[in-house]
Amino acid sequence: MVAVCDRVVFIKVIGRADFNLSVDLKKLFSELWAHGFRRFVLETGQCQMMDSTFFGTLSDFALKSSAAGGPQAFPLEIINPGARIIETMETLGIAHLFKITLCPDVPAVDFQPHQAGDKSKAEVARNCWEAHMTLMGLKAENIERFKDVAQFMAEDLKRLESAEQKKPGPARE
Repeated sequence: MVAVCDRVVFIKVIGRADFNLSVDLKKLFSELWAHGFRRFVLETGQCQMMDSTFFGTLSDFALKSSAAGGPQAFPLEIINPGARIIETMETLGIAHLFKITLCPDVPAVDFQPHQAGDKSKAEVARNCWEAHMTLMGLKAENIERFKDVAQFMAEDLKRLESAEQKKPGPARE
C-alpha cells in the first residue's frame, strides 16, 4: 500500500516482506526518487516478517539515498517494526541506517494498493544477489552468514541470464 502526503512517501507493508516483494519495492523507490521524493516512511505494524533480501534492498536504498545527498540523515523511516524485525536489523548490522520509530498513532494517510509489476526470474535473482552483497558489505559476520547463498544466487543469475539471451526475440514481419 502506498500514499503520498506533503512530499513524503508512505509505504505500508502487510504480511510477509520477502524477496519477491523487494523487487517491486526497489522499483517504487527508484521511480519516486527520480520524481524528486526524498523522504520515505515504511509502516510495518502489520508486517509479520522480513527476509534477508528485503532487508538488503532496504539497506541498499538507505545507503544510496544518503550518498546522493538526501535532505535528512535518515531518508527512510521504519514505523512500528515488531521485536523480531528490530532484532534481525541489529543482528545484520543495518539498524543504524534507518530512523526507527515506535508510535501508537500511525499517520492518517490515504493508502492505495500498489500493483506488483511483472518481473523475470533473472530480475528477481539479480535483486536477491545484490541485496545479499549489500548486507555482506555492511558487517563482516554477514559474509559468513550469506556467502553460500550469494554464491548460489550468482550462479543462478548467470544461468537465468544465459537462458534469457538464448530466447528468440519477437517475430518480425
